[in-house]
Parts: sequence; C-alpha cells; structure tokens
Amino acid sequence: MEGTVFTPCLEGMKSVKSEQGEMLTKPFLELCKTILPVIDKFGAAMTLVKADIGGNISRLEKNYLSDPDKYKYLYTFVQGEIESKTAKGSSSCTNGLLWLTRAMDFLVELFRNLVAHQDWSMSQACGESYQKTLKKWHGWLASSTFSMALKLAPDRKKFMDVISGSGDIYADMERFCTEFGPFLQENHKFLASVGLDDLKAS
Repeated sequence: MEGTVFTPCLEGMKSVKSEQGEMLTKPFLELCKTILPVIDKFGAAMTLVKADIGGNISRLEKNYLSDPDKYKYLYTFVQGEIESKTAKGSSSCTNGLLWLTRAMDFLVELFRNLVAHQDWSMSQACGESYQKTLKKWHGWLASSTFSMALKLAPDRKKFMDVISGSGDIYADMERFCTEFGPFLQENHKFLASVGLDDLKAS
C-alpha cells in the first residue's frame, strides 16, 4: 500500500470547501467515504459505526443526486428541511448529517487517543473516545449495544501494522485529526445555529 490508509482522506480534504469557504456536499461525502476502509480494519468492533456512517452517507447522497445544483452546498439540505418542518424527523437529511458528524467525531477522538497515548490498548482508546463523544447522545439501548461491540476491538499492534502501509502512520493520523476536526466543528456550529445540534437517539 502506497502511503497509509489515511492517504486518500488527506487528499480529499483539499477540495471540501468552495473558494468562498462553503462546505460542498459531494466532496464532503466523498471524503467521509474514504474513511470507510479505515473502519474496516477494526473488524467486528466497528460494524455498527460503519453501518451508521454508510447509511447516513447514502441518505445524503440520494438527496444530493436528486438535484445536484440545488444541493451543491452541504447545509442546503438542512435549510430546506427547516422550511418544510421535517428537519427533526428520524429519516431527515438533517438527522443524517448530525449523526454522520457525530460518528466522525468519535473516530477523530479515537485516532487522537491512539496518537497521544501510545501505551493504551485499543479497547481503552475506543472506550474513552466513546465516553467523550457519542455516549451522551445515545439512549440506554444504543449505549449498551455500542459498548458490547467495542469489546471486540482488535489488538492494537496488529491494527497499526495493517493500516501503516509504507507511510508514517502516526504523522498521518495526527494530520487527519487536525485537518478533519475543523470540518466537523463547522457542521456542529451550523446545526447549533439553527437549534438542531442536540437531537438524541432513543
């Protein structure tokens, strides 16, 4: 593997914003897709996360493809749903963007932990990241299911060997967190500005 598993993600980040600094729908969704192969390397522990991310990307992509000009900018989905009063529905694009962003928060926090705490086991890094990001938004059922799944986290050394390729994995991981994190913060900031950043799961 040329570079590391993060190489396509790092490339994709360059085109997420327009020249005016607005978040573009297609490049953002494509960027999120480049993270799916990284999640695959976690095996069974991340099956739920991958399904969640994949489902939300598909939901947003389907709507984007229905009118690419109308939905060129990522937040147009939300603005349209606010007008039609459908933003809070469980199958809305607003909900999809919110949960996609939260799942990505979890992954950024996880990779941050792996860089900062190289003595931590994978399950410890996963557990800490979950507590800090997704847990407060999950109800009892989602929380129990998620915590069970994270117990299946792979051995850290094996995981790092698999994702390293020919590049500097810790440098790429750190760069991913530093560069991807602000996009997620921007999504939260926008969703908070319209009062939709605190929807919970049952």
